[in-house]
Amino acid sequence: MARPQLQPREDREVFVVPLDVRPEHIDENNHVNNVVYVGWLQDVGTAHWNARFDEATRAKWSWVALRHEIDYLRAIAPGSVGVVARTWVGDPQGPRFNRYVRIEDGEGRLCAQGLSEWCLVDAETLRPARIPAEMLGPFSA
Repeated sequence: MARPQLQPREDREVFVVPLDVRPEHIDENNHVNNVVYVGWLQDVGTAHWNARFDEATRAKWSWVALRHEIDYLRAIAPGSVGVVARTWVGDPQGPRFNRYVRIEDGEGRLCAQGLSEWCLVDAETLRPARIPAEMLGPFSA
């Protein structure tokens, strides 16, 4: 069953990260391996967090990925250029945020889409913490 394509909400910033397709990403089927996509979901979420929050905030808080779900729609082949990930967040649910990611090829075609569930934790104790309201602003459009 085909899932609907993820589309960003109008009230959320869409953060774009270029992705490099390296030779070690290519598997025996001659396309980017599934495990690489999981890494990209994590890397893109981390890049968005690092770009929007200062060092003091990042020292106080950390994120733990609880779940990744990926729909593979179009293979990314060796030598592909212009591949990007577009990411945005949903609404906070206590200590959790859903993060959405679209991975597109150099022609803008959707190749994969993912949903990751992240939990905010105190960086020192690693205990979950409710997402403060002021954290939503930097992720808004």
